[in-house]
Amino acid sequence: MRYLVIALLMWTSSAQAQNCQFAAGQAQCGSGLSANGNGATTYWSNGDVSQRFGSTTYNSDGTSFQSYGNTTYFSNGTTAQTYGNTTIFSDGRSCQRYGDQLFCY
Repeated sequence: MRYLVIALLMWTSSAQAQNCQFAAGQAQCGSGLSANGNGATTYWSNGDVSQRFGSTTYNSDGTSFQSYGNTTYFSNGTTAQTYGNTTIFSDGRSCQRYGDQLFCY
């Protein structure tokens, strides 16, 4: 669930930094957004639900993304490349993961 949460948080977050803590299949973020994973389904505190089928994740808001290797393609045209603990988005945003902490800029 961690990579699903990283991808979704970065795609749905505003230009503000999004800092999150992961523990036992859950994510808590400084913005107040949280998520709880159950298998291929992620439940968000704002009422949204995400379901993964193979390499594609569908969100209840009608958006989706596909992940292949270290590249993620979002339905809004944005892409993301992950290298080790760093994810860089085509719109200039980035995230760095340190253990169970996620820092996005």
